[in-house]
Amino acid sequence: MTDKPLSGRKAQAARNDKLILEAAHEVFTTDPAAPIAEVAKRAGVGISALYRRYPSKEDLLRKLCSDGLARHMELVQEAIDDDGDPWGAFCAFMRAVVAADTASITVKLAGTFTPSPEMFAAAVEGDRLNHLLMEKLHGAGVLRPDARIGDLIMITESLASISIGDHDRTTELRLRSLELPLQALRAPGGDPLPGRAVEDQEMGVRWIPKDAKA
Repeated sequence: MTDKPLSGRKAQAARNDKLILEAAHEVFTTDPAAPIAEVAKRAGVGISALYRRYPSKEDLLRKLCSDGLARHMELVQEAIDDDGDPWGAFCAFMRAVVAADTASITVKLAGTFTPSPEMFAAAVEGDRLNHLLMEKLHGAGVLRPDARIGDLIMITESLASISIGDHDRTTELRLRSLELPLQALRAPGGDPLPGRAVEDQEMGVRWIPKDAKA
C-alpha cells in the first residue's frame, strides 16, 4: 500500500516546513540569538507562514532539537541492529552522525530554551540506546575498553566546530577529521585515557535554560 500524494495545499505546507527547518538549523547553529524573521528570510517563506507553523522561536527550537534527537536515535538503532562487521557499523554510525550535524544543535542551542517533557523522555531513551551500542561494541572487542559514550559525544561536538566555506566543504573536512579519532578508538587502543569521561548528568544539565540555573 502506497501513501496517497498530498493535496496541493498540504504539499506546499510540507515543502515550507522542510525549508523552514533547514533554514532554522543553518541560522540558529550559526547564531542562536538570531531573530526568527531571519529564518523566514533564509527559507524564502513569508513570516506569517512561519508563525502559522511555529508561533514562537521556542516552538521552532523545540522542533529543530526534537528532530535532531530523533535522527540521532535512528542512527544509533541502525548501528545496534547491524549484523555485519561491528567495527564497520560503528564507523558508519559515527560518519552518519557527523554528516547529519546533530551535534551542532547541542553545542549551539542547549540551554537557550525550555525543552518539553517529550524531549526529556526522548533523551532518556536515546541515552539507553547509546549505552546499548557501547555494550555491543565492547562485547565485540572492537572498541578500546576505556572508551565511553561521553567520549564519542565530545568527539562529534568538537568536530561540529569546524566550519570552512560552504556546507559540502565543511562536511568533507569534518569527515576527514573524524578518521583520526576513529583510529584511536579502535581496540586495543594505546595508553590509558586520562581523567573521567563526561557523564550523563553533566551533558543533561546543559539543556536547563541558563536563567533557570541562577
